[in-house]
Amino acid sequence: MDDLAGMTTGQRVRHFRERAGMSRPVLGGLVGRSDEWVKAVETDRLLTPRIPLLLRLAEVLQVDDLAQLTGEQKLTSAAFTKPAHEALPQVAEALATYPILTSGITPVAASTLTERVTQLWGLWHGVKRQKTAIASFLPDLLRDTQVAIRLLDEADRRTAWCALTQTYHLTQLFLSWQGVPELSRASADRAFLAAQEADDPRAMASAAWYLNHNFRAAGERHEARVKLVTDTTRLLRPDEATEDRALWGLLQLAAALSYAKIGQEGNAWHHWDAAYRAARALPEGYVHPYLIFGTGMVDAYAVTLHADLMHGREAIRAADRSDPATMPSVTRRSFHSIETARAYYLRREPVATLHLLRKAYDESPDTARFNGFARSAVTEFLHRRGNTMRAEVDDLARKLDLVS
Repeated sequence: MDDLAGMTTGQRVRHFRERAGMSRPVLGGLVGRSDEWVKAVETDRLLTPRIPLLLRLAEVLQVDDLAQLTGEQKLTSAAFTKPAHEALPQVAEALATYPILTSGITPVAASTLTERVTQLWGLWHGVKRQKTAIASFLPDLLRDTQVAIRLLDEADRRTAWCALTQTYHLTQLFLSWQGVPELSRASADRAFLAAQEADDPRAMASAAWYLNHNFRAAGERHEARVKLVTDTTRLLRPDEATEDRALWGLLQLAAALSYAKIGQEGNAWHHWDAAYRAARALPEGYVHPYLIFGTGMVDAYAVTLHADLMHGREAIRAADRSDPATMPSVTRRSFHSIETARAYYLRREPVATLHLLRKAYDESPDTARFNGFARSAVTEFLHRRGNTMRAEVDDLARKLDLVS
């Protein structure tokens, strides 16, 4: 915040845009405005945007505190847009607790820990309110896996480290979009360190995928994000094992998303093509058991890439070519509907946008409720809805806890 002292709102927008590595056309496209509008805001030729558009800017620029954009301490995007799950305090406490005193404790068997992690992945992908479903299990699983890595013998300890890696993944997913980026980052960092302790290339690959997501959300430079996934791919043997091929393709997808985020279209599609080839080379019908990588996921992320690159029409066409049913995950299918809604938003088609956001909510209320675009778009619609959309907007806003 000290670096922002004395800056106008426009200068702050420019600061965060440049931190994210975005051009003015990219930022303008992502918030539904022109590059000239962005320039006018940054040079203070326009008044400070209204709250709905500020929220959209904060969401795109990954700014958690609106005061960082406006200089007004009373304005925080968390207060406007980021809900907190009722179990957040318990999960946060578990993440900050270290079971140091283990004398007299019998560790949980490594195979049992693996089974429990697998069950939580089943809940995450299989139930509509997945955050609620896994929240009550995470604190105990975090404690038990941390105890196990200290007390089990070597072979079982490595299995426990892998279980801890995935437990941190689940914790990161639970924490996402709740206004606690420091806890999300801690989960991602610990997951990668746990994977390294396990000395398991597959665990490191999955950890790199989730850490890459965290890097993008935090606005880390794309060079670091791409180097992370590129280095990790070298640990895999995609020509020898199906799971390695899936993870190799997943990391290509991570690189594609990193490049698309900053508007580097050629590099983005180069890596997406590599991910697509890897998915097509998998056995027919194969989907990674908890990362859900397969042809359906690659097709779905084509929508995200087009939307990040501001190609609304192409994003809609990509959505038409994809088949969400091939992804055995309510969270993935709901997210796909939200990304398709974002494509229609870029085309300034609010009715279609709203319809798809309602579809996403019906598929998975937790996914929609804790999604930045869904919340900012519905907040915007609340402020400018006409009679055609009034009832639908009000209903969805209540479901997303945007109004009482």
